[in-house]
Amino acid sequence: MSETSYEAIYEAAGAAMSELLERANPARGSLVVVGCSSSEIMGSNIGKGSTPEAAQAVYNAIAPLLEERGLYLAAQCCEHLNRALIVEREAAEKFGYEPVCVIPQPKAGGSFATAAWHGMKDPVAVEHVRASAGLDIGGTLIGMHLKDVAVPLRLAVKHVGEAPINAARTRPKLIGGARAVYPESV
Repeated sequence: MSETSYEAIYEAAGAAMSELLERANPARGSLVVVGCSSSEIMGSNIGKGSTPEAAQAVYNAIAPLLEERGLYLAAQCCEHLNRALIVEREAAEKFGYEPVCVIPQPKAGGSFATAAWHGMKDPVAVEHVRASAGLDIGGTLIGMHLKDVAVPLRLAVKHVGEAPINAARTRPKLIGGARAVYPESV
């Protein structure tokens, strides 16, 4: 793949994350989960063509956007690590997530989780999170890591490389029935 193509991956991932953050507006200190199949980005089936360079381009695009808003990245691993997530130790401690013992690799955890592991200051793996928003690049099924009420967002960016993307924000549960009154911002 040419350098220009990795730049296109970087640009698309950054644009998708920027739009997600603008529309979801997660509170400072929140978690944002990202699942990313570098195989799908490169036009292969998920898990069949891991490409660390494509994953690195995605990580390089989104990590600074999250950091500048004071948000934590939760990078989802592949099914070989049971969809564990790579987070900063600070985030795991803040949210009370117990670390598990594993270091992701491109073919056992995924190239994106591996890029996150190497890019974070003090990474740990955890089994579960409850993220406020998420970006799914290539059908990695991040829904299990979102808070209970996920609201799909249709972004202007539809693909990163060859991989289709989905995004979601979350909102608090609406409770109380027909007589309840809810804030308009939900």
